[in-house]
Amino acid sequence: MRPVEILKKKRDGLELSRGEIGFLVRGFSSGSIPDSQVSAFLMAVYFRGMTEREMVALTDEMRQSGSILDLSEFPARKVDKHSTGGIGDKTSLIVAPALAAAGLMVPMISGRGLAHTGGTLDKLESIPGFQVRLDPQSFRKSLRATGAAMAGPSDDLVPADRKLYALRDVTATVESHALIASSIMSKKLAEGIDALVLDIKTGSGAFIKEREEAERLARAMVGIGRAFGKKVVALITDMSQPLGEYAGNALEVMECLEVLKGRGPQDVVTLCRELSAYALLAAGVVREAAEGRKVYDDVIRSGEALEKFRAIIRQQRGNADVVDDYGLLPRARFRQAVNSPGKGFVRAIDAEKAGWAVNILGAGRERVDSAVDPAVGMQTHKKTADPVERGEPLCTLHYNDPQRFEAARRLLADCYSLTDHPPSPPALILKVIRGDGNPEGAGAPVT
Repeated sequence: MRPVEILKKKRDGLELSRGEIGFLVRGFSSGSIPDSQVSAFLMAVYFRGMTEREMVALTDEMRQSGSILDLSEFPARKVDKHSTGGIGDKTSLIVAPALAAAGLMVPMISGRGLAHTGGTLDKLESIPGFQVRLDPQSFRKSLRATGAAMAGPSDDLVPADRKLYALRDVTATVESHALIASSIMSKKLAEGIDALVLDIKTGSGAFIKEREEAERLARAMVGIGRAFGKKVVALITDMSQPLGEYAGNALEVMECLEVLKGRGPQDVVTLCRELSAYALLAAGVVREAAEGRKVYDDVIRSGEALEKFRAIIRQQRGNADVVDDYGLLPRARFRQAVNSPGKGFVRAIDAEKAGWAVNILGAGRERVDSAVDPAVGMQTHKKTADPVERGEPLCTLHYNDPQRFEAARRLLADCYSLTDHPPSPPALILKVIRGDGNPEGAGAPVT
């Protein structure tokens, strides 16, 4: 095969064979095919898209480029949850222990904050001593001891995807739905899971702003999972405003503990309940989502999910006393409210700007090697459709650096828009896409 012939074929919108895609991926991984030609391939995919067969082939080639977890020694069904990211998106810290408490095994390999969104690993590392870098032996040990492991990817997990993603980042092709779907699914399938629940977010604080695009991505990922014999369910969820009350690593850990204790903001409770219910359904341990919701309610009400999270923290060398004493979590030195300039009802919140404001405070990274301040963040007091008086707090910033506070405050000043008439609050769960039916648009290229 010659790379240039494959590039011409994709440039012209023709479907590549499994052999051609494998030739490109293996050649790029080994260095025999240069970045320039793979960059051209990525751009051709960005404009021409990929069929489901192409996405399945690309996913499998990347999946097989490194180690694949073999968890067959564990009899329990293995399930994971993945979110495309948002502001205050903390559900993994609740869903993982809840599913483990329900008898599933949860090999959760997560990531760090990306752009304006937070990351599961950064939240976990705000717990004193918590270790997210686990070698394969420690990962299995955690699974055996607690039924869950929450860690970052090892160097030998899907290395082709890591190399390809770095090239996507510098060729303006990150947003390709076909490449996003193949990238995420290659990592999840390498975990050795039986089932997967996806939280595909849409709205101002999501990477995918338009609902139609979010649904296209969800169908692509569900289709890939089906091709590998995995049960995948995707929930399209709203990210037009921050999820829950808090955004910021230690603050979100505290909120997760509140939810595990049967309290916490209703939107977080509802979303975690739905994600858990559909994960249980995908894993085949319940016959319908309503039964899964009852299982979730039971492990929360009994305290089993909370105790499971305590066990996970302890197993991964964290200070499990934070479960009972939030004062052991990092705390910011200062707090200051951002007040409303007028009276009315909250019409909308620019959640992406809110995310960048939290990032400016130090909760995220300006560069790959930037240190994260686990203590800083934002407490949201007013959500969409809430009434607000002039001078009433819209949110409160937790900060350590006054200069960073001023920059964040200026950005937040443009986040909230008011109206004289109460709008309808946004729906949280917009759609559920399951892999046991024929998804809309099957066979059409996904761009």
